[in-house]
Amino acid sequence: MSKNKGTNNLLSKFAEEDRKSLKSRFDYSNVEFLPEIWGILASRFGDTVALHNPHARPKEEIITYTELYQQIQQFAAGLQALGVKPEQRISLIADNSPRWLIADQGIMSAGAVNAVRSSQADVDELAYILANSDSTVLVAQDLQTFEKLRLRLDDLPIKLVILLTEETAPIQETLQVLNFEQLMEIGAKTNLEPVKQNRDALATLLYTSGTSGKPKGVMLSHGNLMHQVTSLRTIVQPEVGDVVLSILPTWHVFERTGEYFLLSQGCTQVYTNLRSIKNDLKTFKPHYMIGVPRIWESIYEGVQKQFREQPASKQALINRFLGISNKYIKARRITQQLDLENLNPSMAEQIAANIQATVLSPLQALAEKIVYTKVKEATGGRVKQLISGGGALAKHIDDFYEIIGVSIVVGYGLTETSPVTHARRHWTNLRGSAGLPIPGTQAKIVDLETRKELPTGEKGLVLLKGPQIMQGYYKNPEATQQAIDSEGWFNSGDLGWLTPRQDIVLTGRAKDTIVLTNGENIEPLPIEDACLRSAFIDQIMLVGQDKKSLGALIVPNLEALEKWAETQKLELGVEEDNVTTSTSQKINLESKMIQDLFRQELIREVRNRPGYRPDDRIGPFKLILEPFSMENGMMTRTLKVRRHVVMESYHDTIERMYNAN
Repeated sequence: MSKNKGTNNLLSKFAEEDRKSLKSRFDYSNVEFLPEIWGILASRFGDTVALHNPHARPKEEIITYTELYQQIQQFAAGLQALGVKPEQRISLIADNSPRWLIADQGIMSAGAVNAVRSSQADVDELAYILANSDSTVLVAQDLQTFEKLRLRLDDLPIKLVILLTEETAPIQETLQVLNFEQLMEIGAKTNLEPVKQNRDALATLLYTSGTSGKPKGVMLSHGNLMHQVTSLRTIVQPEVGDVVLSILPTWHVFERTGEYFLLSQGCTQVYTNLRSIKNDLKTFKPHYMIGVPRIWESIYEGVQKQFREQPASKQALINRFLGISNKYIKARRITQQLDLENLNPSMAEQIAANIQATVLSPLQALAEKIVYTKVKEATGGRVKQLISGGGALAKHIDDFYEIIGVSIVVGYGLTETSPVTHARRHWTNLRGSAGLPIPGTQAKIVDLETRKELPTGEKGLVLLKGPQIMQGYYKNPEATQQAIDSEGWFNSGDLGWLTPRQDIVLTGRAKDTIVLTNGENIEPLPIEDACLRSAFIDQIMLVGQDKKSLGALIVPNLEALEKWAETQKLELGVEEDNVTTSTSQKINLESKMIQDLFRQELIREVRNRPGYRPDDRIGPFKLILEPFSMENGMMTRTLKVRRHVVMESYHDTIERMYNAN
């Protein structure tokens, strides 16, 4: 069989597996308007619990599918009675709760478009979203959120405010402010005027970071969102009543569309938080959970802590089992042709791997019985799949969950792609990749400079195309034109390559945005500019893609540093790789005094930056002697740092920098 024929047969097999996965008794292919699904769900599983918030105060909230549909309808009818019209913009500034979903879908059911963000966001950012989205109604988390924004509302066309609590505004308030109960009472007395919109209608605006510091409003249509609802069953196949634990911000596109899909399958969603997740995993024993890499890392770290607390003899046994299991899973990957480092093993390699897996299988089973079954209890013990996105999953984390028998499926996408474009399938889980395209999705890799399509296996810029691609950036045609070309290809800004079977493997970012493991998107330029105010910093480049925190490569201003060293009467040490030599002295860049100086400089300048957030904090840093320049290929002709070149050149340095912390 020729190589091309074999690859084509494999792709046909994957397409058939996806078609099988999509077959279910829940067919939403004819649904044009996202809110239509709630009536269908109420008729199918009326008494099944849809939403459960055990941490609500004063008492927990439990809402069935029938009740959810009724409350969405009431919320929408209340808005219509208060004058809300189709296509009107409404800002929803709130956080995770059943009422968020009721408000979100109530707004859409009334035909309006919502602009969403967390109530914890910076007030300047929220004010910008309110203004840029042309919102005339504000739905706020609570009275505190409203009061935080109150001074900014006088300059905006906001006519109505809805609080998602039972609080009331001060008597002297000039704006019309209703609480949740008051709106629902109005809705109960009003017949909802049905709104019919097609898949091209705008559904929501999600604001994402921009290099200028101004968020960009991503325009997602009902068709964009419905594509996720109808396609994500290729990744997971839940049963009615399966429990989903929800922890990510519900307004975040990854969590949001994941919730739409899982609820469309009749699942029960339980809300948790960082304080409660450990107990909630054991109490509610979820079948599914959507999360960013940091969540899976925290579970892993908790397990490792328990390992370290065991007697020395038991620790030795556990480590021995883990070593055996590591060999076992690597051998099994080769037999299944799922080893990213050896995608086409020879027959001899497969036979050898199969023998090794067979020999190790009894020991793997013993480890499962003695150790891993207990470890799985940390996730509740009945997880079908954990769904990971928002950043790359570290190899050791990926390996660990495979060893203990907990399936993680990693997805890929951006806010602009609704978000999922690719995901690993549990039946063909190629670790290290971000998986295969979901139905209707195309990807191609092009040269960063020429935009010429590259052959399979070559690294370049990732372009994406499909029904989930955004309509554009709201009121920003220039940015839209830069992001989506005339043929509909979206520039992801990511670097990667495709395997012969079309798995996507991501290798870095072509544009500036850094995504941490907690899913936060950070634009480095404003932070770097702030750091450059320090007299001791000549050049700086932030790093941290798929890390817990930001880090930095810093080229120090040697003249300023030498003068400071003289005033401090610095006792100089000598280390060959990290010493700058001047006519007067040698400075050890690794000395504690120098390191403390730069730590203080970074803390001061970053915190003094307008709009500072905790995620802006710079963790590990490295002082380097060679400046970024055109001569060494690390700067463009317009004197911009070529981030991907610096990342490749200092890859090992950056890894050591993070591992040392």
